[in-house]
Parts: sequence; C-alpha cells; structure tokens
Amino acid sequence: MCRYAMMVYKAHYACFNCQKTFKRRALCDVDKSRQTSVEAKCPECGNLMANMGLDFESPAKNDHKQWTHIRNLYTVGITFHSCGCSGPGYIPQDRKAIITYLEKIRSEYMRALVFWRYRIEPENKREREIEYQKNGPQLWAVSHNAFKETVTNQEGINYWINRIKEIEERLSTIRENK
Repeated sequence: MCRYAMMVYKAHYACFNCQKTFKRRALCDVDKSRQTSVEAKCPECGNLMANMGLDFESPAKNDHKQWTHIRNLYTVGITFHSCGCSGPGYIPQDRKAIITYLEKIRSEYMRALVFWRYRIEPENKREREIEYQKNGPQLWAVSHNAFKETVTNQEGINYWINRIKEIEERLSTIRENK
C-alpha cells in the first residue's frame, strides 16, 4: 500500500490527551525497505496517538466538546481515511448521529443475515452461476471466491453474525462514553 502513496500526503495523528494533532510521513516514505507501520507517540506527552487519516481537520485545542466527539468517532472506528480525492465519506456530527449511523449499519447487516438464513443453496455449477448473477453482491460480501465455489449458508450466517457482534460492540462503547 505504501509504495503507491504520494509523498505529498501525510497522515494526521491526534493526541486526545493534549488535544493536538501532528502530521507524520509514512515510514515507507522514509525507509523504502520498511513496509510496516510504527505506532506514533505524542511528542508532548508520550501517549499513543490516533491515526485519523488524510482528511482530518483538527478542532481548536480548547474545543473540549469537539475533541470528545472526535475521540468517540475514533473509539467506534470512524476516521477520516480516504485517498485524498473524494473525502472520507459520511462522518456523524454528534454522539446521537453516531448511534443512528451504527444502528443503520446493524439493520443492513440483519437484512443480510436474513438472506443467508432463507437462501436455498445451489446444488450444481449451473445453479451456482444463476445465483451469482442474481445475488452476486451478497455472495461476494462473504467470499471473494463465490463465483468459483459454493458459499454455504452457514458461512454466510457466521459472517453476518460476527459483523453484527462487531457493530453491537461499537454501539455499546459509544453508549457507555457519555
């Protein structure tokens, strides 16, 4: 991934303790033989910083409410990562919006789970090809080999149950962080 990154872009790291951000070059931009990332520590307090992405704009240092919101976003896995061209996508603007957003995702995952619970598995190659044409996105979400291999209902059910659990953990986290 690093070898394609433009050297102009630097990731924005946030220290929630100091309420400051710092830009940092990717390690592979400095040393081409290093492809792994090293954790970033705040130059002021030494705590680990959060990689907020290329499109992050830091709130004012004394805007405690906004810093709390940014920390809540990060805690549930919402950051400002993108290629730098089109922006990071939808970013909820307050705690209530985060909860609504995560509940919407959970609802979509529940619908996907229903698909897998009621799906009739194909019995031969022809049925698999027809199903792939009809339900390709649902199959692809669970397995990128869906065109070549039959994806079992149990694989789909397990996949979506795990995704629902992840979202429910994120919802619990944000609800606890008042």
